[in-house]
Amino acid sequence: MSEYSIDVSQEDFSTQVLEASRTMPVVVDFWAPWCGPCKALGPILDRVVADFGGKLRLAKINTDENQELAAHYGVRGIPNVKAFIDGQLVDEFSGALSEPQVRRFLEGLLPSPAQPILLEAQAARRGGNIAQARTLLQRALELDPSHPQAQLDLADVEIESGNVEPASRLLAAFEPEDSSQRERFDALKARLKLAEAARGADALALAARVSADPTDLGARLALAQTLALREEYRGAFEQLLEIVQRDRSFRDDIGRKTMLTFFQILSTRPEAQDLVREYRTALARTLH
Repeated sequence: MSEYSIDVSQEDFSTQVLEASRTMPVVVDFWAPWCGPCKALGPILDRVVADFGGKLRLAKINTDENQELAAHYGVRGIPNVKAFIDGQLVDEFSGALSEPQVRRFLEGLLPSPAQPILLEAQAARRGGNIAQARTLLQRALELDPSHPQAQLDLADVEIESGNVEPASRLLAAFEPEDSSQRERFDALKARLKLAEAARGADALALAARVSADPTDLGARLALAQTLALREEYRGAFEQLLEIVQRDRSFRDDIGRKTMLTFFQILSTRPEAQDLVREYRTALARTLH
């Protein structure tokens, strides 16, 4: 045992693993004395955990002596390594991995150095300071270039600022890793397309055109896109509904299709769901 590694049993598992994992990640090595791969993996775990210098803890559990605990956590083969954070099992692997593989596994448990800066950027954005948010997000990505939330947040800020090219580059290089990232990625791509369509448009001039000629559906569409880019979605939906009501066939049903795009953009925003439901209902009534 080292200063970063301890033997744990069922009696102290709750304290030494679950409670301890609320302050740092705890990696649990389920092993047995007769297990050859366990003997190969054990020293690697000891060495790599020690290299992290107290950023995480290693707990070793002899499955022969703690069969009930092993069964509770679904240990079917050993070695089985399980990682706990905030009292929850978050990741695991089975078998004797190489030292580089073990190191990558443990690195994935540690919080990104970009995380505190990311939180600052989110606070700056909530306060309306977009320029500061952009600067902080760029700094976060310097520390952790592959941080997915920082990448998406920066693309979002660039779109909001009308910086289409930087946002396009960020999204082109991004690969969603799970369904939640995919959902936000798709919404941002839709917003980027909207920003490209509405770039340079003048909302006041477009509103004047619509007022002078209510049948100018092209102006209505451009106005809806411009309003949505300014986050004025209610006004945008009203213009699109008017297009659907006046001419469903206009530009191959562009009014309805654009509404669906806006619904997708708003899908990741809990505060917008009442508005989405309202206009989904209004669209359905218009179509039927």
